[in-house]
Amino acid sequence: MSNLSIVTTGDGSKTIFNAEVGENYHSKHGALQESQHVFLNAGLRYFMAGTDSTEVSVLEVGLGTGLNFLLSAEFCMAKSIKLRYTGIEAYPLSPEMIAQTGYDAYVSASMWQAFLTGYSDSLNHPVQLNQHVELFAAHTILMNFSAQQQYDVIYFDAFAAIHQPEMWNEEAIQHTVQFLKPGGVFVTYAITGNLKRQLKALGLKVEKAPGAPGKREMLRATKLTEANL
Repeated sequence: MSNLSIVTTGDGSKTIFNAEVGENYHSKHGALQESQHVFLNAGLRYFMAGTDSTEVSVLEVGLGTGLNFLLSAEFCMAKSIKLRYTGIEAYPLSPEMIAQTGYDAYVSASMWQAFLTGYSDSLNHPVQLNQHVELFAAHTILMNFSAQQQYDVIYFDAFAAIHQPEMWNEEAIQHTVQFLKPGGVFVTYAITGNLKRQLKALGLKVEKAPGAPGKREMLRATKLTEANL
């Protein structure tokens, strides 16, 4: 797409600038740093530290370039954890565009190749990329997404509210949180008073965490179980 271009971020990793939206897919201060800090470390690693399960399910709102998925998959493969990953993406990038990001530098060659090869099929149905990792890139808008299952971790990585306010309103957040298991973890790079109030009203315990470079704080929330309501 002509409205998309590759840009280099502050930590040397690349992202994609979407001229139509007017925003990068990742932080200009560091695409890799943001994905590692907000989603992998504060989300998936944090959740797995509190369980002895060898399986985990992740729902990402805004699959984008696939960087969050790739880092999560690589982590799970190294730990022999079975990962079931669903990424909601209304406007999927082409495998050719994703290939230009250079994210093959951050994951194994086998994972990178499996992702590029299986991505197009994953837009239609879940694809088993290897013995540990299943990917479903749900080609739909958030409000039309449905699932029979709930997830252990939600990565909320939509474009910023200033560019896509409909992704952050009460209806969108409520629709997203219904897919989170009790005891599950919701993480996002943003933190606002409105978002905190919405999540608390939906039965989540909200906490501030140190943000990725360029942001002072981020938000993490845990869905309360009946035992700790």
